[in-house]
Amino acid sequence: MRLPILLALLAATPALASSDEAWQEFRKEVETACAALAPDEGETAIEVNPFGSESYGVALLITVTPDESVDRYVCVFDKESHNAELSAAFTPPAEVSETMTDEDGNVVNETTSKTDAHLIEK
Repeated sequence: MRLPILLALLAATPALASSDEAWQEFRKEVETACAALAPDEGETAIEVNPFGSESYGVALLITVTPDESVDRYVCVFDKESHNAELSAAFTPPAEVSETMTDEDGNVVNETTSKTDAHLIEK
């Protein structure tokens, strides 16, 4: 009597972990699918998130274009369909000049980079 109940409980329990080999294969599949979508121009580096989310694999692609600018993309890989999609390039950080005063009170222009990134309020 106990064996059928135990088997039923085990069958109803989702897998808690995959093998290291399975995760390596998953990461390779995400990398291959996302690398195929990378821009042809320039040199692209890819970083695959080790596990993704419950439904998606995710990779970050950074491309240095021939004119030395940098484009950043997100690739999303559907774990069920095995299809990948690439986002549009994020707007690159822009140089911003601000008028400041130094410690002696002299007016100087300070150039910094600015993006649309911001903290999330929780």
